Amino acid sequence: MKKNGKGEKEYSQKNDSKAKPFLKWAGGKGQLLDKFNDFYPEELKSNQIHHYYEPFVGGGAVFFYIAQQFNIKSAYLFDINEELILSYKVVQRDVSKLIETLEKLSKGYLKLTLEKRSEFYYKIREKFNKERHTFDYNKYSTAWIKRTAQIIFLNRTCFNGLFRFNSSGEFNVPVGRYKNPRILNEQNLQLVSELLSNAEIKKADFREIIKSIQPFSFVYFDPPYRPLNRTSGFTAYSKEKFTDEEQKQLAGLFKELDKKNIKLMLSNSDPKNSNPDDNFFDELYKDFEIFRIPAKRMINSDASKRHAVQEIIVTNYSVSK
Repeated sequence: MKKNGKGEKEYSQKNDSKAKPFLKWAGGKGQLLDKFNDFYPEELKSNQIHHYYEPFVGGGAVFFYIAQQFNIKSAYLFDINEELILSYKVVQRDVSKLIETLEKLSKGYLKLTLEKRSEFYYKIREKFNKERHTFDYNKYSTAWIKRTAQIIFLNRTCFNGLFRFNSSGEFNVPVGRYKNPRILNEQNLQLVSELLSNAEIKKADFREIIKSIQPFSFVYFDPPYRPLNRTSGFTAYSKEKFTDEEQKQLAGLFKELDKKNIKLMLSNSDPKNSNPDDNFFDELYKDFEIFRIPAKRMINSDASKRHAVQEIIVTNYSVSK
């Protein structure tokens, strides 16, 4: 990061060490970053974009890439998942205290046998779920640090690194079987904290972006995947569901922002993976550029079923690859 003539911090591509997502995230875009680079607007690559918006930030892989690869002045990271936003804010504001707390949790876990680790995991998960009923998500406090440490611990030790909640808002992923999970990555947390220092982080519905959008901005939409079929509806990263009706409302927002000359990019699972006649996104975004690229889904517990599928990309600008 560097400062401009006004003393403001700017994200810079000159960082030698690269920050990466501090949470594992089903549907995360880490494995697509190289391919996505072909679809970013030329204005971003030529430093004409000043602000980056991501209304479904999730694990933040695209944000971390863009903030370190291109010179943007500010970032606006929103998500409806209150646990996720809580974690981002703690890493942003109190990374040293978080590291101390997470180190104690990590040491206590790693010294145990596999059987005792399982007991430890479920004890933390039970406490995490119980405390959510009285937890204050609106007022920042030291309790946020402890809860973020629990979130990172559960995320790093649960089965397959899933971040999933049931309809009651409880984290319901079973324990994983890892010999030596890396619960604490101090260097990365420090890098992430620095990168977040010039970001506005907010628990918000995607529609709220219209209230703060500025000229010379780029918006990347990564909404919960539309299920490939009726039995694969893994969209529960929070207790709220994301329906086809909301996909349509998102398309409406996309059109509204397009009228403001904002550069826009959206990605989702391609329904044609399971039904070649499903033109849901083709119809929703028929007035824009639509591309399809291969992607490998990583959330299936059976490694043999983690096959390449198509990801759909929509932009409101021309792409020359």
